[in-house]
Amino acid sequence: MFVIKKPHAKANVSKTIRFTEELNSRMIALAHEEEISFNELVIQCCQYALDHRAKEDQK
Repeated sequence: MFVIKKPHAKANVSKTIRFTEELNSRMIALAHEEEISFNELVIQCCQYALDHRAKEDQK
């Protein structure tokens, strides 16, 4: 289960990514609701996806 955590200070690397308008709106709303930055939400979502991907993908 994905649980949003409060951010800890870490060094980050700048990247440019593109979202659909719908996904962007949903992510902004969730970040606001959870009182975290959009960037922190994206980091946590990516980390969760990598940590929970199917075993077949890990080869």
